[in-house]
Amino acid sequence: MNNLIEIKFRLNGKETKVKVKPALLLIDMLRDELKLKGTKPGCLEGECGACTVIIDGDAINSCMYLAINADGKEVTTIEGLGSQDNPLELVQEKMLEHGAVQCGFCSSGVIMTIKAFSDKMKASGKTPTREELKKSLEGNLCRCTGYVKIIDAAEAVYDDQPS
Repeated sequence: MNNLIEIKFRLNGKETKVKVKPALLLIDMLRDELKLKGTKPGCLEGECGACTVIIDGDAINSCMYLAINADGKEVTTIEGLGSQDNPLELVQEKMLEHGAVQCGFCSSGVIMTIKAFSDKMKASGKTPTREELKKSLEGNLCRCTGYVKIIDAAEAVYDDQPS
């Protein structure tokens, strides 16, 4: 018995169909089935944020999310943002400008968290305080930067966003 379920969703702006086992985690589908390696497996317990992706506008730990739950949803990974072939997203630019990327292991999760949060804030017309930015990043662990540069980069996203 095969027990595969076909799911359909938008991945980084493209319609995608994949057959998955019901218990397959989203991170494993992204990395192993779809070969998108930018989403990092860190703790695999939802504690470190390295595996963060955006699903329907929300930052989600892909290590705690079943792939079948992506059916019918919009999924964005770090590969869906700017790259060598496309202009960098503002969040990516600010992370680089502020030296907030060091070893890089946490970077994709941090960037996806900041992107989801900044998109929500922009949609609401609000500019978050530094404390609110810190709170939004609570689920992301970084062993290199000490967080100051990451918070500075997140803050700078709002300085440059068009109204």
